[in-house]
Amino acid sequence: DFAKHTIAVTGEGSKLDQFAREEGFITTFPMEDWVGGRTSVLSTVGLVPMAIQDIDFEEMLAGAKEMDEFTRSTEVKSNAAMRLALAWHHEGKGKGERDMVVLPYKDSLVLFSKYLQQLIMESLGKAEDLEGNSVNQGIAVYGNKGSTDQHAYVQQLRDGLHNFFATFIEVRKGRSGNSITIQGENTSADYLQGFLRGTRRALYENGRHSVLISIEEVTPRTLGHLIALFERTVTFYASLVNINAYHQPGVEAGKAAATEFLDMLNEVRGHLTADRKSAEDVATAISCDPEEVFHALVHLASNGEATHSRGKNPRDDRFFL
Repeated sequence: DFAKHTIAVTGEGSKLDQFAREEGFITTFPMEDWVGGRTSVLSTVGLVPMAIQDIDFEEMLAGAKEMDEFTRSTEVKSNAAMRLALAWHHEGKGKGERDMVVLPYKDSLVLFSKYLQQLIMESLGKAEDLEGNSVNQGIAVYGNKGSTDQHAYVQQLRDGLHNFFATFIEVRKGRSGNSITIQGENTSADYLQGFLRGTRRALYENGRHSVLISIEEVTPRTLGHLIALFERTVTFYASLVNINAYHQPGVEAGKAAATEFLDMLNEVRGHLTADRKSAEDVATAISCDPEEVFHALVHLASNGEATHSRGKNPRDDRFFL
């Protein structure tokens, strides 16, 4: 019985909320509609999964609160988030002219660059400023675990196209307990430190700029520090370039287009018969774009809902039940 093993995190009164109550889910946790997905990790969206995994979410919230208070300082020199926002602005000339490469040197931060990718790109990638002027703002973000995946792109970062700045995240404390040594007394933590320092120096020697953020170790509290630091940095940067960081018209446009496709897909289903039809035949019947209809037909055929007879080119393909 799926419902007896399931909880839901959703907005009150949503379709999922109604479904959960009808099916008898264990419980539901409310999600406020003003909390965006990219800033929801410290809301019920993130806290409930943390609790299930026995992660000390109260420590994470405490860390976030500490950073929130720290980055409210009006002194720029002592405000880490403002200094970071100014660094982004300087590197991209306030126009996002340079990408951000995120390199955390710790296995447990392997997904942090993906988190920052959504937080920063969805918040700052905007067509218009607050006055409605066309500005096409944003900062492209990519990266992965620096300790291994740096080998995938450091060659280009140092010697190739100079269109980025790097954000290194250092974790000072190595693993707890015994650690194997290689070549004398060097531990894995020593090698991580060597990779980080060596890579940063190699980039600097070739005129590549970087920011270094250091934490003592990865704990719920320090992760809360990092999350709150970058959330506040995004807010400051958005104010510097005069955009709204907390709406997402591009995402909404994608969702609307997906809904339109699903509606069209159902129309295509309704026009499939035993007679062989081309995508253009179906498109004409339902007044839709032939290419979109072709992809819908291929999707249905690939999932056992239609038969796909291939011609010399897609225009000659035929679909039928």
